[in-house]
Amino acid sequence: MLHLAYQPLLPTGSKYLQLKWDQKNVQERVKNAYQYVKDCVSVSFPKHIHPVKLEEQRMMKIQKENNMLLEKISHIMRTTGRIDNRNDYERKSLGRERRQLEMLRITKENQMILFRLSQCRPHYNVRIWHEDWLKTLKVMDSIARYPRGWAQQQKVRGFFYLED
Repeated sequence: MLHLAYQPLLPTGSKYLQLKWDQKNVQERVKNAYQYVKDCVSVSFPKHIHPVKLEEQRMMKIQKENNMLLEKISHIMRTTGRIDNRNDYERKSLGRERRQLEMLRITKENQMILFRLSQCRPHYNVRIWHEDWLKTLKVMDSIARYPRGWAQQQKVRGFFYLED
């Protein structure tokens, strides 16, 4: 609503557009004016100081910094230093007690199961298994084209030669 109260210097068809154009022109003039403004305070290095004095100042600054570093290093060598990199923190877990109780319970259960298994006797009969295996061998001999040990018998007789 500022454009309704705006009084342009020249006659115009739109007060709003004329306000915008005038504001843009003012901003450009201010922006360009900054380019031509000179500094009031000189920030350049003074030309009347002798180069030897500059070198002395630079060397004094370097010497001061070296002395500060030397003092810091000697302090560290005299003492243990200010930094302690040992971490004596013990990790704490909120569920450690619960886990220990669970492990204790599982260990007891495993011991009980081991005890029951060690007390248990087998229910199978080895003699019956052995007799069954002998029957199986007889059936295999009767089914086979050549009886067991036939190759060994032929080797002994000399009819059958195995090449190494």
